[in-house]
This record gives sequence, C-alpha cells and structure tokens, in this order.
Amino acid sequence: MKFCDTSSSILEWSSEEIQIPYFNSLDKKYHRYFVDFWVKIQERDGSIKCKLIEIKPHKQTQQPKPRARQTKSYLNEVKNWVINNHKWNAASKYCRDKNWEFLILTEKHLFKKDDDNSQQL
Repeated sequence: MKFCDTSSSILEWSSEEIQIPYFNSLDKKYHRYFVDFWVKIQERDGSIKCKLIEIKPHKQTQQPKPRARQTKSYLNEVKNWVINNHKWNAASKYCRDKNWEFLILTEKHLFKKDDDNSQQL
C-alpha cells in the first residue's frame, strides 16, 4: 500500500473494494471474490490502464503435485487451488469485459534477490 501511495505512476487505488461473483464447483454455489487491489496507472507511454491485482504466496499459484498419500493437508491444497482458479477465471473475464488487466503477484514479483539480500521492488 505504501508503494501505491508513493508511486507517481499510480493515479488511484483501492484495496478489496471490487467484488466479483464466481461459481464454486465444489459446493455448487456462487460466492463473492474481493480482489486485493484495484489500481489506475499511467503507463510510460502516457496511456492510462486499470488493473486488478491479487497477491498470493508463490506456492498457492502452483497446482499441487499428486502425492501417494492424500493427506488432509494435500486435499486442502487441492481445494484451495480449485477455488482460487474459479476466482481468477472470474476476475480475468471481468477484466477482459472492462478492458482492464488482471495480475497475480507473488513474493517473487515483490522482492528481488540481490546476492543474499532481499530487496523490495
């Protein structure tokens, strides 16, 4: 959030104010997805773009690898993966319809490894 307040390219922003309906195939119900951030950015070429940004740990953006033992932990990872994909597909469609961009950022995007020191981008 500090980045949003201090970046000269970010014209406006909000946190968890955009809600997107999505259908969860696991419980067969509609739910509401509150995307982490909406930002209005002035690009380098002077154009103005709106983006929805979701922040997730990198591990949660990867499909769980099948395991020999289907532990409770593994089944929970699979469930979260399915639900997140429903949310992200709904957000992608929402953004396409508005000519916006949907991004999922992880610690790999937010922090840069420089030797052994982590630096915020």
